[in-house]
Amino acid sequence: MLSSGGLRAHLLAARLAGVVATCREDSLRRYRLFAARDPRVLIGLDPEWTWCQRDVIELMADKCGVSADPRHTSGHDVIDPSRTIAALDAFAERLAAVAQRGAPVLLGTGHPHRLLGFYAGIADALSAAGCAVLTPAQGRCVDITTRFGLRTYNLDYVRGVGLVREPGGERPGGATGAHTHSPLPVRLALAAAAEAGGPLPELVIGDHGWVCGAGQLGFEAMGPADTDDPALFVGEAEGSVSVVVPLDDAVRSGHYRPLTRYVLNRACLSQ
Repeated sequence: MLSSGGLRAHLLAARLAGVVATCREDSLRRYRLFAARDPRVLIGLDPEWTWCQRDVIELMADKCGVSADPRHTSGHDVIDPSRTIAALDAFAERLAAVAQRGAPVLLGTGHPHRLLGFYAGIADALSAAGCAVLTPAQGRCVDITTRFGLRTYNLDYVRGVGLVREPGGERPGGATGAHTHSPLPVRLALAAAAEAGGPLPELVIGDHGWVCGAGQLGFEAMGPADTDDPALFVGEAEGSVSVVVPLDDAVRSGHYRPLTRYVLNRACLSQ
């Protein structure tokens, strides 16, 4: 079993925490856009409180360990690995509770090239524990606004993990998909599950719009987020998101495998 000390060393070596690739300029720009309630940064969240940029900076300093000084405007962001480990422990605790009940779950990612394996390992373990891993609306179309204009994607599932891909881009079930922060895929999935008469997930696991979109609709949701994704941390602060794990969400996919092993061990779900 990977110890917390071993995990900390891995987080720093892989730059999942410590000094990360996300730059301070990008984070500050997105904090400003979040304060202005830009939907591209809200990613499905409708904040209850009023957040100015200074409020967001202070929250992210508390949740992630980034600089709380608004005059610090350049360089790379820093994530405190202790905060990452504490959040992974809380993440594992929620997995254990859901597995104990055999509750239905829904998993999805807007970072399939990086995080698919992380979620797939969790989906496999939850399925083995008796949880129904839901795949509603598979193959259905969803229109998402991108920086290139409105694009139509298909909702697909790979090893129980939802993602979107361009129509005709690859056979269904293939490993690659499109990067998106949109909450529309999870809204489509949850609506389809409800229309079919259930079951509905007791927990949604994912990132970006999958977490914020589900949490905003009242579903328990949790997952990882980078320092330039304030919406998830605001959702956690306001109570609409259960657990957010601060980490760099764009390193090599293999670097997330030890995190999967760690949370499954902590949740007593190792296979």
